Amino acid sequence: MLFLFLPGTACSNEFLRRDAIAETEEFQLAGSDAQILQSRGYLTLMRRPPAFCIAVTAVFAFANIVRAQEPAYVPPSTLKKLSVEQLVDVDVTSVSKYPEKSSEAAAAIAVLTQEDIERAGVTNIPDALRLIPGLDVAQVDAHTWAISSRGFNDIYANKLLVMIDGRTVYTPLFSGVFWDVQDTMMEDIDRIEVVRGPGATLWGANAVNGVINIITKSARDTQGLLITAGAGTEEIGFTSIRYGVKLTDDAFLKIYTKYFDRDSTVRPNDSDAHDSWDMLRGGFRFDWQSNPENAFTFQGDIYGGDQDELYHVPTTTFPFAGRNSGTDNVAGGNLLGRWSHTFAPDNELTLQAYYDRTERVSPVFGENRDTGDVDLQYRFDWGERQKIILGGGFRATHASIDNSLNISFFPNDRTLKLYSAFLQDEITLVPETLRVTVGSKFEHNDFTGFEIQPSARALWTPGHAQTIWGSISRAVRTPSEAESDIRINPAPPVPIPPGLLTIIGNPDMESEKLIAYELGYRIQPISQLRLDATAFYNVYDDLRSLEPLVPGPVSPTRVANKLFGETYGTEISATAQVLSQWRVEAAYTYFEAQIHREEGGADSRSEAAAEGGSPHNQFFIRSLVDLPWNLHFDSTLRYVDDLRMPRVPSYVTADVRLAWSPRNNLEFSVVGRNLFDDRHPEFAPTFVGTQRTEVERSVYATVVWRY
Repeated sequence: MLFLFLPGTACSNEFLRRDAIAETEEFQLAGSDAQILQSRGYLTLMRRPPAFCIAVTAVFAFANIVRAQEPAYVPPSTLKKLSVEQLVDVDVTSVSKYPEKSSEAAAAIAVLTQEDIERAGVTNIPDALRLIPGLDVAQVDAHTWAISSRGFNDIYANKLLVMIDGRTVYTPLFSGVFWDVQDTMMEDIDRIEVVRGPGATLWGANAVNGVINIITKSARDTQGLLITAGAGTEEIGFTSIRYGVKLTDDAFLKIYTKYFDRDSTVRPNDSDAHDSWDMLRGGFRFDWQSNPENAFTFQGDIYGGDQDELYHVPTTTFPFAGRNSGTDNVAGGNLLGRWSHTFAPDNELTLQAYYDRTERVSPVFGENRDTGDVDLQYRFDWGERQKIILGGGFRATHASIDNSLNISFFPNDRTLKLYSAFLQDEITLVPETLRVTVGSKFEHNDFTGFEIQPSARALWTPGHAQTIWGSISRAVRTPSEAESDIRINPAPPVPIPPGLLTIIGNPDMESEKLIAYELGYRIQPISQLRLDATAFYNVYDDLRSLEPLVPGPVSPTRVANKLFGETYGTEISATAQVLSQWRVEAAYTYFEAQIHREEGGADSRSEAAAEGGSPHNQFFIRSLVDLPWNLHFDSTLRYVDDLRMPRVPSYVTADVRLAWSPRNNLEFSVVGRNLFDDRHPEFAPTFVGTQRTEVERSVYATVVWRY
């Protein structure tokens, strides 16, 4: 299928109704519901190459090629914006590992479409995730974010599983995500599916409080030439170039490159934070469907970047602390292959394998990590009322770490292995009215051994466009290398020699455990309005704490499992098509945490951080307006409550985007972000001694051209 995301039409291949597409001979719907895999690659990066030169060079390189191509352009009458009714019918795969309607998923799921991403004008994935109800997204500095679902937010948040096209991108270094290297062309993202709440039965450990699955477009859907370029106050310069070609009737290839240069944030005293950031990325994807039963994907991409940072580090001489202004170098790469064989419409076997290499070098820490992963899954219908999916996998990861006085690991060279299997059965009790889903994940890891993570879900559709669902789940968060092997010497606030405040890992750490209860309700009272509400109550045990080794205010601490507690809250969202040219979206989240110390526990700081690190209240309202003369005006108003630990005041801010499409294949836009204040804080560093910074107001312009 030849598809382009045209300015002003705000559409992706899923936005096209299947019946409408079938009426047009020049379109074929193939693979639009399939889960697509995205990978990363390694590249040595030159220091801050000018974005303009990259764009000009690529344009000339492609010029002779594209002259021979038929214009890859779709008349605007063929495309249309996704309606509220179609939003309900969007297929998602992150809940059950096979396509199902979002309205029929027994989980708190939200979908961010390509239209949402484009009309928000965002240039990175974390800013796009701010549009998901229930997520807590806070920018720490120019290249660092704290992102979580349902509490426990932190730079090193470890209860949220993140995938790009089903490929896990968390690191066992700290069971979290380095958000600075999770990137792709924003125009290549088909949708982002976010499941709030446990997803461990299918996805395994670390899918404790949620699952983010970023799904990109296939090579079939990205044909022709696309060039984007822009510049602004904080976004100094950015450009992306993608070219897709049809090799045969069944084989498609795309290649792309992306570069950006971002300015530093500021400190609370309005001085420069010296944390500027640039990155270059490129990659390819090959999709081949030799016959209707077999589909194959092979892809890879490469990246490298520099991140300036100012560290507060310990020293061995008085006053035992100093500042180090340095540069973090990040790079990586991976190759991924996936084959799927369809025996029947509801009978499919999928095999996926990837290799990943990441490198990170900074003044306080260095890591080289190699990861290999193989997964096999099989789904089939058993009779008329049961859908069964099962599978297994193996993952091995090896890390070599460069120690420093600030951060060190013992051992600093380690290989970890993970074996897993899962089984899930969806049983229809009353056709089109009531079904239950039961299943479990079985894993063996090198830290705690064998883990079981079962769940039970029920979905009731009483009619009148209503859905009621509930679930009970168990999930675990396995220990990480940082909790088992680490030794941290933080820079002291007063002259204290290294060692007196050392944080020491614990090889006997247990998994953090969760029992989660959820209840959800969806209703579409009229075709132009959709409401979604979820309530949850989570019970945690064996949460991580830092326990002093000796009594007193100054003591080394050891990682332990001496916290427990409960969290609860609600998430409410609404989408209304006020007029055919005007859509309004709104969401409100309430969250509360009550964390306690076990008998003998003394870590009041971790207790306070778990209770106060996420806002009690969040709210956003978003307006998308189509104006005459191919103009589009989109705006978002956001409120985030204050944080108690770290102490961050509440803030209200607004983002706006004005776009104009003089031609079907050309778009100009101007974006303003964080417009209410010249700067504001959103979070604060933890553990490693980086500085407090604040997010500045920014304005940038973008041009998009397709041929």
